[in-house]
Amino acid sequence: MTTKIKSSQGKTFLNTTPSLTATYSLIGDGVTSLETDYGPKTTEETYVHQDNASISVDSYAPKLSVEMTAKLGDAAFAFIDALRKSRAVLGDAETDIVNVWLYETPTAGAYPAERQPVAIQIDTDTREGGVPMKIKYTINYVGDPTPGTFNPTTGTFTAS
Repeated sequence: MTTKIKSSQGKTFLNTTPSLTATYSLIGDGVTSLETDYGPKTTEETYVHQDNASISVDSYAPKLSVEMTAKLGDAAFAFIDALRKSRAVLGDAETDIVNVWLYETPTAGAYPAERQPVAIQIDTDTREGGVPMKIKYTINYVGDPTPGTFNPTTGTFTAS
């Protein structure tokens, strides 16, 4: 028998202190949808002796699209809001995230994970009458991830 994996069993933690020792804050409070677009880069070729194309996957350009309700006291929102206010670019918009798979078997409280350098772009903030402010941003992956484990209790990533 198979078991469905709940969305809450895959978590993304944002490093909110990138210039210091990493402090990983859960991207979750105020977020109702977190979508990863893997941005596959492909090559499509139709060979002269065939009628159908061959497509190869050459690389990926992943990014996470996030819409978040603004919540005072949430460390992830505070970090993103600071980037918005300063209109951070280049190195000032870079940090890292850790994607953690809680549906896999942990070892000593640490779950399989990957640490990923990222560049954050602020897309929009929305203020409408009678509803909470929202901010939309994109987390663009930079380069290759580092596989390892993450302990959600201690907030510690260990590379494999």
